[in-house]
Amino acid sequence: MDRLSSMAAFVKAVEMGSFSAAGDALQMSAQLIGKHVHHLEQHLGVRLLNRTTRRQSLTDFGREFYERSKFILAEVETAENLAAHTQAAPSGRLRINAPVSFGMQSLAPRLPAYMEANPQVSVELSLANNAVDLIDEGFDVVFRVGVLADSGLVAKALAPYRLVLCAAPSYLEGKPPIQTPWDLQNHECLGFSHTELRTHWTFNGPEGTVVVPVGSRFMADHGEPLLCAALAGLGILLQPVELVRKSLLAGELVTLLPDYPPPSRPLHVLYAPDRRLTPKLRSFLDFATQNFGADFVEPELF
Repeated sequence: MDRLSSMAAFVKAVEMGSFSAAGDALQMSAQLIGKHVHHLEQHLGVRLLNRTTRRQSLTDFGREFYERSKFILAEVETAENLAAHTQAAPSGRLRINAPVSFGMQSLAPRLPAYMEANPQVSVELSLANNAVDLIDEGFDVVFRVGVLADSGLVAKALAPYRLVLCAAPSYLEGKPPIQTPWDLQNHECLGFSHTELRTHWTFNGPEGTVVVPVGSRFMADHGEPLLCAALAGLGILLQPVELVRKSLLAGELVTLLPDYPPPSRPLHVLYAPDRRLTPKLRSFLDFATQNFGADFVEPELF
């Protein structure tokens, strides 16, 4: 006999006070309830119930086994409910936070496909380059670029976030040549004020890592104003590939120092630790992995 079924029959017999009452509750015969209890006693090698023709009572072991069995059956029911919950259609409001350039250039163009595939989910997208508090501010999921601090959140690694060094041809005309990262000290370098890109730029060269101090008359806390400045010929830009891709393909910007690529930065999607992932959150994590995960191959610039 199935052990869980036998445990359920035993628990019901204890709660109802007799095999016949338990049988009525479980839509079994009293004889089958008795067989389940007898099967448990044989398997355990110990008596669970003292039975007479008029009444039944728990043995000392039976009393402890009854309490444990109730707990096990409740856990099984919880697990089964979780499975049903997981298979339910994603629904409800999903609050997402992401860095501005990633959110505008990569995430937002793909969100309509997610919403089309999950018509019962509504999305609220917030873009900010400063780190938000996922729990205090009520977000379901956040994207973060860079090395993570220990926040207690669950972090799922995505494909690295690539940067590119570039400038407009109009800026480069008549300027000193740029052959190594150190030459950038003789140029206007458009600074990103939220990270270390504000004052120092890092490159991977043939002889190892190179960190160069940079300066500029123009600095911003969003990549889009920096792109506008670069297109206007105000300086050299170090920003995500996704932000400058169209301008590079159009020839409005050109890449610099191909032998010194900037190191990519970690990209993660984070959510609060919770064993019971809601269908909407699970569906979005699957979407993020499919579109931005480690197996995602970003199109080449040329």
